[in-house]
Amino acid sequence: MRRSLVVGNWKMNGSQSANQALLAQCLAENLGTAEVAVCPPALYVQAVAEQLKESSIGWGVQNLSEADSGAYTGEISAAMVADLGCHYAIVGHSERRTLYAETDSLVAAKALQASAAGVAPIVCVGETLQQREAGQTLEVVGRQLKALLDHERFGELGDWVVAYEPVWAIGTGLTATPAQAQQVHGYIRGVLAEVSGSLADRVRILYGGSVKAANAAELFAEADIDGGLVGGASLVGSEFIAICRAAG
Repeated sequence: MRRSLVVGNWKMNGSQSANQALLAQCLAENLGTAEVAVCPPALYVQAVAEQLKESSIGWGVQNLSEADSGAYTGEISAAMVADLGCHYAIVGHSERRTLYAETDSLVAAKALQASAAGVAPIVCVGETLQQREAGQTLEVVGRQLKALLDHERFGELGDWVVAYEPVWAIGTGLTATPAQAQQVHGYIRGVLAEVSGSLADRVRILYGGSVKAANAAELFAEADIDGGLVGGASLVGSEFIAICRAAG
């Protein structure tokens, strides 16, 4: 049985005082039985880790480098991420793919770097509105996912997570209906099953894209939705707590 997972992606938001207050609010509440983690900006990871170290809430990063080390100004390596005790690393978020031209092969390389360091990658996939309207959703998602599944080093991948985030629903207030989301999640599960049944049973598939307290329970009730990768709502304590409880 896959345990539900909710991950808060804070994106480029927060401050030391705001982060402390948000986490204190979460720590004071019963978040339910789902696994919970937050991914703050890299600058705040150490402080977040210190505040959460005695709790059940995990932490991670929003991005990492495909390189081990060296002359890569501004980058952080998987070894550095592991050194701070991070449980997760988000790779291939649509904002990284769109704004920083990250390719499917680059995302796969980052996922493998994270896994080799003992950090579970959260591999993001998803289509734009134009692609959805053109009926290309499954083709696009399949291509993004298979770049990792077909990688020559895929067998080295340990624990990992897939996050389906329709680009048209990120930060727009629009949300895929539960049926729309389930269709894609079911497709992803099927692609994983083509590799192995145990892989399909093991890998958790999260939904992201304007997840909020009002729609979380309905989304998470679908058979192949194992939790959420939560953006803006993860910055509001009451919203994030309610989403976590809905997943649990």
